[in-house]
Amino acid sequence: MRISELYRSGTFDLSVEIFPPKNESGDAELFRTLEELIRYQPAFVSCTYGAGGSTSKRTIELCETIQNQLHTTATAHFTCVASTRDQLVDWLQSASDAGINNIMALRGDPPKGQETFVPADGGLKYANELVALIREHFPQMGIGVAGYPEVHPESPDAETDLANLKRKVDAGANAVYTQLFFNNTHFHNFRERCVQAGITCPIIPGIMPITEFRRIQRISSMCNSEFPVELTEKLEAVQEDLEAQFEIGVDFAIRQCQELIDDGVPGIHFYALNRSPACKRIFEALGFHEA
Repeated sequence: MRISELYRSGTFDLSVEIFPPKNESGDAELFRTLEELIRYQPAFVSCTYGAGGSTSKRTIELCETIQNQLHTTATAHFTCVASTRDQLVDWLQSASDAGINNIMALRGDPPKGQETFVPADGGLKYANELVALIREHFPQMGIGVAGYPEVHPESPDAETDLANLKRKVDAGANAVYTQLFFNNTHFHNFRERCVQAGITCPIIPGIMPITEFRRIQRISSMCNSEFPVELTEKLEAVQEDLEAQFEIGVDFAIRQCQELIDDGVPGIHFYALNRSPACKRIFEALGFHEA
């Protein structure tokens, strides 16, 4: 199913994000994870696109395997990084030939060693340009884009960031998937501002369950995401106990997701980090059971 067809019937849709592993043992662990998570019938599984386009072919390969072997819709992440327009179109053609009908269109992070994003000669600079390119050459594709409840780290202010999101939607995006956040107030405010700006497509909150405090601290600092004081205090008190961190993090995610569902979100996008236990616990607690 294409992203453009989701969220229309009033049903709630889960989705899960994974990344390409670095070795064969990682591949085996990932597919054990996916075999467990697809029992909960996610609308799609999305696969990231490595820094600098380093996993661009692997992204297509994994998406193809997810669809052909696990019989679950896949969404391929796609960035502007280090590619000309022709190279971008070639990659899209490869994805289309592999049966991929959904793209998560992102500008991408600057390559390692670069402080700011510099487009390739003959390439694209902004995600809205990438969305427009997809619409021009592959109009049938479902397209998701990123939204930032706490503002993109490179944006000077919330108004500029929202204007950038509006350009992506106006270029042809079907849905917005947000960066991770831990304070639902940020999501509520972001959604209201989107509506006021005339953004009418579905806005899907992105949730990353906490399973390891130090790891999530590093990730949230990269995203400029506020970490609630009370949650920080609980996790700091069990810094040497990974099992306790897992329990605290999962309990927090369950309550966060339930509040979002009660508030009428059309779906939740889970950043699974290639592991299943936290997501399984959350899905079950929210009333989504194995098929």
